[in-house]
Amino acid sequence: MSNSSSITHFLLLPFSGTRQLQLLHFCLFLAIYLAALLGNGLIITTIAWDHHLHTPMYFFLVNLALLDLGAISTTVPKSMANSLRDTRDISYAGCAVQVFFFLLLIVGEYFLLTVMSYDRYVAICRPLHYETLLGSRVCLHLAAAAWGCGFLTALLHTANTFSLPLCQGNAVEQFFCEIPQILKLSCSTSYLRELWLLVASVCFSSVCFVFIVVSYVQIFRAVLRIPSQQGRHKAFATCLPHLAVISLFITTGIFAYLKPPSVSSPSLDLLVAVVYSVVPPAVNPLIYSLRNQDLKAALSKLITRWFQKQ
Repeated sequence: MSNSSSITHFLLLPFSGTRQLQLLHFCLFLAIYLAALLGNGLIITTIAWDHHLHTPMYFFLVNLALLDLGAISTTVPKSMANSLRDTRDISYAGCAVQVFFFLLLIVGEYFLLTVMSYDRYVAICRPLHYETLLGSRVCLHLAAAAWGCGFLTALLHTANTFSLPLCQGNAVEQFFCEIPQILKLSCSTSYLRELWLLVASVCFSSVCFVFIVVSYVQIFRAVLRIPSQQGRHKAFATCLPHLAVISLFITTGIFAYLKPPSVSSPSLDLLVAVVYSVVPPAVNPLIYSLRNQDLKAALSKLITRWFQKQ
């Protein structure tokens, strides 16, 4: 048995013990990572370049792209490097840093998605009050609140988790450092303190989820009153993918942190972690920009101008 003072590194869960499958995992994650970098990078560049897109909706979209880039960069590169080098190691400090930044970015993204649902509600249901309710100062405060909530949550959970004595070895049953998996290594009843903290955080997150659902219900009610069938179809085609991705992100995240031990298994934990930590950063650029004509037009202009300069 070991304690936390003697642990200098952790062992992450490999995707496979077979060298060929490790290389396949590296290639797959590399493709997803590059897609996330390209998609989110194009969104940030396009919105920054086109002054017509300097509106609250696109301001929040830039923040979402930044959070997505940070979240996937916190976990995926280390997992890729381990597969390429056929190792499982991550240092104790590296694990703590990974937990902190991952929580900061994931929690920040969750609160930002809540803010974005409010933005869509005001734009569709109360368009005449849009400039009043979502002025530039309000947008800055809302974005800062999302990042601030992420920072405070990450600081609290990371400090609490890594202050626990660990005596169940150093093997983390996940491809990145995740709090529920680290808690399994604790031999002290003090881990219940962090567990209750997680429960409180999830309960608060559930309130935000209810707010998101209520916002979209109001949006759908407003959309159904649109006389044009084409207009209704366009609004539903835009909003439904947003709600689907948000629901998948939230439900898998809550399941990962609050699932009972009886339904826990390495393969299930791995799948859930990939769904809530890797898929959204790669899919969000498509969901939030593919059906956005203004963003697509601005991106087309940017690419055309770039090729003209070559």
